[in-house]
This record gives sequence, structure tokens and C-alpha cells, in this order.
Amino acid sequence: MHPETNSLLLQLFMIFVWAKVFGELFERIHLPAVLGEILAGVVLGPFATRLIVPSDTIHSIAEIGAIFLLFTVGLETSPGSLIRVGRVSLRVAVAGIIAPFVLGFAFLHWRHEPTHEAAFIAVAMVATSVGITARVLRDMDVLKSRPAQIILGAAVFDDILGMLVLGVLVSTVSSGGVQWLHLGVVGAEAIGFALFMIFIAPRVVNRLRPRIAHMQTQDAPLVLALALCLGLSVLSTRLGMAAIIGAFFAGLAFADYSHQWNLEPRAQAINQFLSPFFFFSMGSQLDLSVIDRNVLVLSLVLSVIAIFSKIAGSSVALIGESWRNMMKVGVGMTPRGEVALIVALIGLKMQMISQRSYALVIVMTAVTTLLPPPFLRMLFEPSDRPALPDDDTSRITGRIG
Repeated sequence: MHPETNSLLLQLFMIFVWAKVFGELFERIHLPAVLGEILAGVVLGPFATRLIVPSDTIHSIAEIGAIFLLFTVGLETSPGSLIRVGRVSLRVAVAGIIAPFVLGFAFLHWRHEPTHEAAFIAVAMVATSVGITARVLRDMDVLKSRPAQIILGAAVFDDILGMLVLGVLVSTVSSGGVQWLHLGVVGAEAIGFALFMIFIAPRVVNRLRPRIAHMQTQDAPLVLALALCLGLSVLSTRLGMAAIIGAFFAGLAFADYSHQWNLEPRAQAINQFLSPFFFFSMGSQLDLSVIDRNVLVLSLVLSVIAIFSKIAGSSVALIGESWRNMMKVGVGMTPRGEVALIVALIGLKMQMISQRSYALVIVMTAVTTLLPPPFLRMLFEPSDRPALPDDDTSRITGRIG
């Protein structure tokens, strides 16, 4: 066997095993495994012990891992459930995007941070990862309460809108500055793409179901779903957006038939293999030498802004509700996760943010992920039981927090 192949296999083995070991340790202390996998990359990577220095091939595999991570998120997000949760969730999502972006960008601009870095960090502050929230709500058996349904629906809209903002930002930066005509075209393309994938694509898949059933290819639905995932990832990049946006919508197109075709567990198996490389690679690119007292203080301030802005945005969107419901939804929307980390990594790879800014996003994501669970347990009461009938919310709760 070629020596380069041996080296690659050894790196794959070591990264996968160590990422899972760190993830298991974090799970045992009731913390998200994802943070453990990132920490594995930090500790074992080139800026710390140098035990593992990921090659370019490993980084490419990590990028594929990000694509399949968002594909599985889309696959767990039923378009019907997304539409049914209604205008309240959409209002919460929109307010929960505008407030963090505006406050985060304004704060960083006030500190005279470079405009493009402030924009990337502000976008990273936008997206909600509801995995930790959903796990807590499920444990308390309150997933079908009104606040919980609002949180779950808003988190899905939040991801979609956040990724569209990311796509517009990436396209704008790639074109060398703000060109309003170009910005308008990209925005229209992104919105049109989203609307098509939410309302039209599932119907197309439904019409193709009889033909798919008669295909001779083994596991034909899974093969087609994976092909669409890769194809839409390419299309997204052609439209000037991030590949993960296309992957998310590919999953969304097949989501209604995931149970029938047993797609979700098989896609999750692929994700369980690939995602550790993504999170390990992300941690390995964090230069610990940039983290000093000033960076820690600034990241904590950004974390406070990220938490406050989500709660404030949700409260504005829920005027007329009780203050307790406002707080439940606001706190439930505060965790950042995989989308925020992907935004930071894209900015780093495009050389649009510095190692210092990258570190800010990593710390902010960790803080906003760790704080909400205990407060949610205090806010939700045993009386919060299913208030709405049989909405299929279980399929949008399997997020990676």
C-alpha cells in the first residue's frame, strides 16, 4: 500500500477515535458531545500537542462532513410541519435574526473591528441550534406545549434564514464589496431557491415515488437523496452561496418520505462517521496563542449580547404572551451550534476573518450552548403538557447541539 494511503488511514483512525472519546467524556458530564469533538481538535491539533496535524485531504473530508451534517438536519425537518407551526414561529425567527445581527455588528463596528470580520461574526451570532433545547424539553415531556412548538418551528426558520444571510454575505464578499444590484440578485436567488425547495421540491419527489419504487438500484431512494444532496451543494456554490445551503434543502425535499424509505437512520449513520472529522478539523484550526485576556473578555461580552438579543427579539415577536412564555422561547432560542461554527470556518477559509475572530465565535458558541439548559428547567413547569394536537415535531428535534 502506498505510504500516503497508510498515513491518511492512520489520521482517519486517530481523528475518529479521539473525537469520539472526547465526545463520550463530555456526554458523561452532561455536556454536548460536539464540544468534546472540537476540544479534541484543539488539544491534539497543530497549535497544541501536534499529535495530529490534519492534511488537506482530511480538511476536504471535513467539508464533506459539514455538507452531510446539514443534509441530515434538513432530512429531519418536515416541510409540512414547518409550514404548520405558523406565523408566530416565523416572527420569532425573523426578530431572533435581526436583533443579534444588528447588535453584534454595531458592537464590533463600535470597537473598530474590520467591517467584513464584524459581518461574519454577526452572522455567526444569528443561527440557533435547537438540539440541546429539544433534549431538555423532551426529558421534561413538554415538547408539545405551545412554547416548545414555537421554539422548534422558529429554530427551523432560523436555520433557513441564517443560511440565506450567509449565502448573501459569501457572495457579496466574493464579489469584492457591496454591489447593490448583485446583492439584490443573490438575495432573490436565495429566496427563490428556498421557496422552491420548501413548496415545490417535496411535490416533485412525491410524483417520482412510483418510478423510484420500480428502480432496480438497491436502496434507490437513498441513492437519489445523496445524489440530490451533492448536486444541490454544487448548485448552491454556483449561485454564490455556501454548499451547506443546498445540502440542507436536499434533505428537506426528502423529509416527508424519510420514515417510509428509512432514510433518516441511514443518513445519520453516514453523518456519525463524517461529522467528527468536521468538528475535529474545526478545533484543529484554532490557534490558542491568540486567546488572551482581551479575547476572553470580548468573547464573553459577545456571548451576553448573543443571549440578550435572542431573548429580546423573541419577546418583541411574542408581545401579548405572558412574560414566562417569552422567556421560555427566548432562552430556548439562545444556543448556537453547528451553523455558527460553519459560518466561522467559511470566513476563516476565505481569509475574511482572523484567528482571533475565529476564537471569538468558538467561545461564544460554547457559552451560549452551555447556559440555557438549567434555565429552561427552571422556566418550564410540570403543568406544561401537550397543548396542541399531534403536530409532528419529533422530526425536527434531532439536531446536533
